[in-house]
Amino acid sequence: MTQAFKPVSVAIGDLVAHPANVRTNSPETYASENIAHLKASIAVLGLLQPLLVQKIDGKFGVLAGGRRHAALLELAADKTAKGFTNRTKIDCRLVPDDCDVTTALSLAENITQAPMNAIDEFEAFARMMEVDGQTPETIARTFGTTVAAVKGRLRYGLIHPDIRAAARAKLITLDTMKAFADHPSQEVQREVFDALTKEDSYLQAYTVRNALKSRGVQVSDDIGAFVRKDYEARGGAIAADLLDEHSVLEDSALVETILLEKLAAAAEEARAEIGFAWADAVIQYDYAAMADYGRVYPGPVEPDEKGSRRVDEITAELEKLEHEMENEELEDEAYNELYERVDALEAEARDLQEAYGKEDLARSGVIASWSHGKISLHLGMVRPEDKAARSGKGTGAPSDKGAVDGDEITYPASLTEDLKTERAMALGAAMAMHPEATLDLTLFKLVTDVLTSGMGVTQAIKVDARQEYRTHAKMDEIDGTSLEQVAEAHDALDLSWADDAKSPADQFALFRALDAGEKAKLVAYATAATTQSCFSRDRQRDSLMYDFEVEIMPDIRAHWTPNAALFNRFKKAWLLKILGEELGLVQEAVTLASSTKKQVVEFCDKLFAEPFATLTEAQRAAVAAWCPPMMQTAGVEPVDASEAETPEVETEVAEAA
Repeated sequence: MTQAFKPVSVAIGDLVAHPANVRTNSPETYASENIAHLKASIAVLGLLQPLLVQKIDGKFGVLAGGRRHAALLELAADKTAKGFTNRTKIDCRLVPDDCDVTTALSLAENITQAPMNAIDEFEAFARMMEVDGQTPETIARTFGTTVAAVKGRLRYGLIHPDIRAAARAKLITLDTMKAFADHPSQEVQREVFDALTKEDSYLQAYTVRNALKSRGVQVSDDIGAFVRKDYEARGGAIAADLLDEHSVLEDSALVETILLEKLAAAAEEARAEIGFAWADAVIQYDYAAMADYGRVYPGPVEPDEKGSRRVDEITAELEKLEHEMENEELEDEAYNELYERVDALEAEARDLQEAYGKEDLARSGVIASWSHGKISLHLGMVRPEDKAARSGKGTGAPSDKGAVDGDEITYPASLTEDLKTERAMALGAAMAMHPEATLDLTLFKLVTDVLTSGMGVTQAIKVDARQEYRTHAKMDEIDGTSLEQVAEAHDALDLSWADDAKSPADQFALFRALDAGEKAKLVAYATAATTQSCFSRDRQRDSLMYDFEVEIMPDIRAHWTPNAALFNRFKKAWLLKILGEELGLVQEAVTLASSTKKQVVEFCDKLFAEPFATLTEAQRAAVAAWCPPMMQTAGVEPVDASEAETPEVETEVAEAA
């Protein structure tokens, strides 16, 4: 419609606001901060779209384009803006005086006016650099944005023209086009584009990125950052990008050579320090390929007098640090520092109390690999040709589980008390969810306490109308499953009788009118609140509660899930032992042995929150059933996932711990 309107040139000073403009009543639209980018764009590129105007009292009212008008007025008033004064004429389209659709025209333009095409925007930034000699810094100042934002847009503007043309023609998506910016070389971009379009007419962004990875290594990748200094020193070719982190080390062979050299140096350093017979390096440690290798582990040794004193000092300091880590008011930074200190002390104590036997050193070695952005050392590896039958004599090596037995999992008193509380909460949830059984237990407890002499048949619950007070050092961090289940049970209660405005007699009358099922729910909910802090029962000493808990809570994991709050209070060695021996995640335990305790805790937290899809059936069952042994009832048989592994692989967890 606007194309039929007569083109006119109007001086900026002759333009006024039109009362029919739909944005007239929104002055914030024209505020300086809201039109800064538009003003900068007009200053650099000019007015790209004419204003729609109509004559009003000898002036020209801006019917559509009020923000552009406001930007032009600011440019005319800005003494530093060149080429803009009140006399500067700009292109407009004149709406006839007798047109009765002015408001509709204004609304239509403001709603339907589309922003600049994304590809046009990318190309415009690139053209400003190539033709106008602009720099990212000057463009950023002009448009009131950051240099990084400008460079990010410029990168897309420098994608090969043929690829941009394909995106413009909608042969590929904009996201796919952007993926080609992962490599700065237009020649490489075009080669990959041609190769992929021959194989498949429909390209996806991830396919492009994977293909570009074979054409070099970005300096922001962990390997690229690790080798870059040596790579540049050897004159390796670099495809420079406007954003340095996207520059690419083009000689992949040289990158691999340097990485292997660094891995070999790290392996040799470890070999010399420990005394192994050989050292080797691989970029990626392939567990399947290494299955034929054996492995030996350091065995326990008696430290000398000086070493013994140091072990005692470390033990005392670790106890102190574990106590400090239980402080809920600790800031994250301080907590992480304690973590690192605990890791360092545990490693020092292990070195003082463990050593490889001479015979094992004579036939074993170390392999260095690249894992999770750093060098990982695999110690005590035995080549297939050097493997010997394990006689258990004269090797200096511990038995399959000897290396970890010296660091058995124990539970400090504070953690023990808190786990008792969590178990009581889980048991309470189970009782509330089994009202008939709990009602029977409550009545049985009440009757037998009265009719029998001496100690009652169970001390697990109290029938004195008092809710049990439960203490816990980290109540706000524990798993909330049991609390949610109890809350759901409460919401399901019929409390119509519990009207404070009524007398106790009236409340009792209403209570008696409830059906038996509703009464059972109420009694079960109240009894659940009286459960005392507890661990699993001894069948001989408390047969009643032992059998009752097996019935209503055969698996505590239905009401409680281990989380970071628990794992934070375990030693790193305990967590590795649980992963490798109790869950069957031997390879994961070995890999995590070189990680910090914080990283191990994060891994365990994610594992139990949502078991990984890569787990075997045995591992998944072990994760689903695991809990500290004194918390589980006898209703579920313990799962030993480690039985699914071969004996040779099983022992790898020894080093991990």
